[in-house]
Formats: sequence, C-alpha cells, structure tokens
Amino acid sequence: MPSPDDRPPRLPVTGGILHLVPTPIGNPEDITLRALRILREADVVAAEDTRVAAQLLRAHDLHKPLVSYHDHNEVARATELVERIRGGARVALVSDAGTPLVNDPGWRVVRACIDAGLPIDVLPGPCAAVVALAGAGLAVDRFYYGGFLPRDEGPRREALAEIAALRATLVFYESPVRLGDTLDTVAALWPARQVCVARNLTKSFEQWIRGTAAEARATLGEETRGEVVLLIAGAPEGATVEVSSLDGDILRMAGEGLGAKDIATQLAAATGLPRRELYQRVLAVTRPAQPRR
Repeated sequence: MPSPDDRPPRLPVTGGILHLVPTPIGNPEDITLRALRILREADVVAAEDTRVAAQLLRAHDLHKPLVSYHDHNEVARATELVERIRGGARVALVSDAGTPLVNDPGWRVVRACIDAGLPIDVLPGPCAAVVALAGAGLAVDRFYYGGFLPRDEGPRREALAEIAALRATLVFYESPVRLGDTLDTVAALWPARQVCVARNLTKSFEQWIRGTAAEARATLGEETRGEVVLLIAGAPEGATVEVSSLDGDILRMAGEGLGAKDIATQLAAATGLPRRELYQRVLAVTRPAQPRR
C-alpha cells in the first residue's frame, strides 16, 4: 500500500455539486476533517439557520457566503441552488446540527438535483438518532425512525397504534416540553416496554434514562430542557392477543366514558391489532344485538 506521500494529489472538484455536510450535534470536536475541507472549498453554504452556521464557520476560521435554507423558503431556494449548481457552483448544505435532511430541510434540493442529473456528495457524520440507538441498550438489528410524534394526546396515541406491532426499536425526536406527556402516553399503552430517553447527546451534561416509561417519567421529573431522543422497545417476539380476550378491557373503558373510536384506538396501540377489527368488537360488546320481536 503506498504511503500518503506517494499517492497522486486529490483532483479538485470541477463543475457544480451539492455537498450534504453533517455538523456536530453538541460537541464541536465531532466535525470531520473532510467536512471542514468541503466547507472551505464551497462557493456558498446553504444553512437552516445562518446565525448557527456563521458561528460554526467562525470557529474554524472559515469565511463563506451564506444563504438561508429552511422550511419556509425551501421551494424557492431549492430552485435557486439548483441553478447555481448547474452554473458550476459548489454548494454545501448544513442543518443546525447533525446530518442534513434527517428531520431537517433539504429533501427538495436533493430531489431537484437528482431530477436535473446534477451530482450529490453525502458526507457521513453525526446523527442524534443513530447515536441514541447505539447507546440505548435496546435491540439495534431493526429500528423504525418516526421523527416527531404528534403534539396532542389523541393523534399521538393513533400514531403509536399504527406501529404497535413492529418488531423493531422505535426512535423519535421529542420536544423537552412535551416529553413528560409522551412518556405518560407510552406508560399507559405499553407499561412493560423498556424505553430510553437520551438527552443532550455528546454535550458535557448528556443524560441517559433507561427503564419503563413510568420509571423514566419519574426520573425526568419536571425537567423541560435539552434536546431529546426517545427510544421504545419494539413489540415482543411471539406476542399475540386474541380480540375476544379484550372484552373486559372494553367494558371497563366504556364504563369510564370512552367512546368506541377512542377505545379501539387505545387498544390498537396497546396490542398491535387492527383498529378496524377492534372497533367492530367494541360495538359488538357495548351494543349487543336486540332480540327480534
């Protein structure tokens, strides 16, 4: 194998290209040498928040033109960036932290470049979801990434009901303000499942909370700060539930004043059974057929 000094010099990039450049999720030392080189060579840096990107560039003595690229201007800006790349510009896309496009803007410009036949260079680097998955202590052979769960209780239960039967670790980003409510929802639906709350990853005050959702909620207390990844164990292997075995739960929930749709939604989330099948069972149990006269 030739030594580094014997290798031919790296040829400069010619023509336009879109670089997807991951940035640290907390610890500034986690930026790669390659990421710094790409930022140094870029003609323009497209950033989710130009203030955050400017701070990163200054820290490494880099001075580059910045343009904003966020949810509210993504359609127009993607078209503009494609035209720059078509004209030969090297564009580096960064998000506030982590790998671009993972729950951050960027998909439109990537799709537009693909459609236009323009090259894309994806750099490996930090991603909070993957870091949390590696350290959670839950199964990593299969996982499902769900972004952010809905804010409100009803839609949140419905979202979890759709994936209740997955035999895969569930990975979500969550607002620290809503984390307590989300843990309460998980505790009600899946009291025995193990969870992990990974807060402020790679920072000096990172925290890992492991246990059931109720235990994690108790440990969390009233804390509402930080950046959070929530991981939930998947459905246990071989777990099956007969719909007829749920009649007692249906009657109890109906006695608590819940309607048929709400009962079906909650049971679907807890068991992984189809909500439509459960809804029909709820109607059969709570509204028995009247005898013919």
